Amino acid sequence: MMLRRPFFWIILLIAAGFIYLPLHGDNVSLREDLILIALAIILASNLNLMIGYTGYVNFGHIVFYGLGGYVGLYLTTVRGWNLVLSALVAGLAVSFCAFLFGLAVLRLRGAYFALATIGILEAVHAFVSNFDPWGRSTGMYLSFEAYQPLGGAMHALWITYYLIIAVMTLSMILSLAIKNSKFGLGLFAIREDEDAAVVLGVNASLYKAIIYSVSAFLPAVAGALMFFKNGMIDPSIAFEFMLSLEGIVMLMLGGQGSVIGAALGGTLYEKLRSYLLTSPALSNFHLVIAGGLLLLVVLFAPGGLIGWLYRLLPRARKVIE
Repeated sequence: MMLRRPFFWIILLIAAGFIYLPLHGDNVSLREDLILIALAIILASNLNLMIGYTGYVNFGHIVFYGLGGYVGLYLTTVRGWNLVLSALVAGLAVSFCAFLFGLAVLRLRGAYFALATIGILEAVHAFVSNFDPWGRSTGMYLSFEAYQPLGGAMHALWITYYLIIAVMTLSMILSLAIKNSKFGLGLFAIREDEDAAVVLGVNASLYKAIIYSVSAFLPAVAGALMFFKNGMIDPSIAFEFMLSLEGIVMLMLGGQGSVIGAALGGTLYEKLRSYLLTSPALSNFHLVIAGGLLLLVVLFAPGGLIGWLYRLLPRARKVIE
């Protein structure tokens, strides 16, 4: 079924481009730019599962990324586990916690749910900041010895890059698979009218808890990989609230409910963010510009760039999902 969808092959072509480009001339600078874009796509794509597919706005989505980083780094450094195994276990652990959280907070709707997600983020931030095994507010740090099983620090950077690209690819394929499944139809029914969906037989509570859990898995895996690559983690960078807001900007910019929209929004916003942060005149205003951009999108292009493209070229819906 998936193999017959043109967009599935487009996803694979995108992944191939991410793999090939930094290899051409061993371009380390390009690799670092692409890994940030890949991370943005991962976060936006999985956030899209909640906002775009169910209509539930999650302001605390970055908590999954941060928790995944902590669990993964703890297993790698303290327990001495393999990187891939640590990342997968981190993803499963965070996903299970998200399922339990989801059963509780997803009883709320609208602004109440959005506020609850902020509360979860702040509560986890406070807990981790006082949790001894994870270094409290100072966090955890890797020694260079942790990279030796991967052939040293330089080899570890490339291995981590390929793993992040794999997670990015899986994020888009997962979004595509859910969108075109019976489960996805149930989520869209909840988004359009939850009460009517329940009357029609959709188990809304279970559906929402499952998608909340699924949306946590790959960001947690990405967090374990990224913080291993960076060699350190602390609560201030793992649970930064502004990253959650930027994820929503990415999604709105590209187009919520669309697989390519989340990827496009993540790519464009990350490029814009990188430019603003490295510009002496604009570095202090990048969040102001992001807020203004979000306002413009909501007012003049609520469907994002992909919504505008669909209006311009209706036949594009058959290829671009």
